[in-house]
Amino acid sequence: MVAIVTGSSSGIGFEVCKQLCERGYTVYGISRRGLAPEGVTAMSADVSDPVALRAVIDEIARREGRIDLLVANAGMGISGPVELSGNRDMQQIMNVNFFGQVYAAQAVLPYMRAQKGGSIVFVSSVAAPIAIPYQAFYSASKSAINSVALALRNEVRGYNIRISVVMPGDASTGFTDARVKNHPDSGAVSTAQSAETQAPSGFAAQGADLSSAPAEPLYPRCDAAVASMERDERTGMPASKVAGVIVRAGTKKNPAPLYVAGFKYRLLLALYNILPARAAVWLVGKFY
Repeated sequence: MVAIVTGSSSGIGFEVCKQLCERGYTVYGISRRGLAPEGVTAMSADVSDPVALRAVIDEIARREGRIDLLVANAGMGISGPVELSGNRDMQQIMNVNFFGQVYAAQAVLPYMRAQKGGSIVFVSSVAAPIAIPYQAFYSASKSAINSVALALRNEVRGYNIRISVVMPGDASTGFTDARVKNHPDSGAVSTAQSAETQAPSGFAAQGADLSSAPAEPLYPRCDAAVASMERDERTGMPASKVAGVIVRAGTKKNPAPLYVAGFKYRLLLALYNILPARAAVWLVGKFY
């Protein structure tokens, strides 16, 4: 059995590779740095580059003659208010977290169709169904993956290809320290300065005179909210526990569409789903 894991150089992907090796899989790990655990064949590719990624996956298929499992795990995070998020960072997180996973799936699907079977696990997040303030684009990228995966599950059902999504809660990995931050500068920033530096050309201050707007702190809760998230991540589940859920989903004959990693996150999501939308969004705001 041949497995491919993207984002294999550290954290959850690293642990998934190890556990698949223990189950007897021939494992290929794909990452930008070309790193993977011992016993795993490491390949180098940027998942946001569809041509390079497909070339690597084609090479794996040529070597092995089949691809049985894809774990689409590579991801990144950004934090900060929507208003202050830079175009490059917004595009990058969608390119890695969303398009990167889609590109990987597109590359393995022809092989799985030809062999009449296979399994794809997309690694998403509890932040997909629960939109987290100051992590809006992370939530958006993961929500997009959920939608594509659930649609794809029905599209490929007739080819005996199994699709599932694993949504981890907080996990202790290097992801926390690697987060890109678009936070307000310390101190007060005037509304006029914000409009001039952040609004797209032609939209700033339309119909309004902001030159005399009083200075005020921009999004004063942002730093504390993100710091709270990062504390939760650092004390969260070990990556090996999340990896166990992913491996079980990927090796089941009839996996569920969605899995939540972590008991307390299953409870949280159940509560979120039964509350009226106004109450659910208010409750999330109280945490952040």
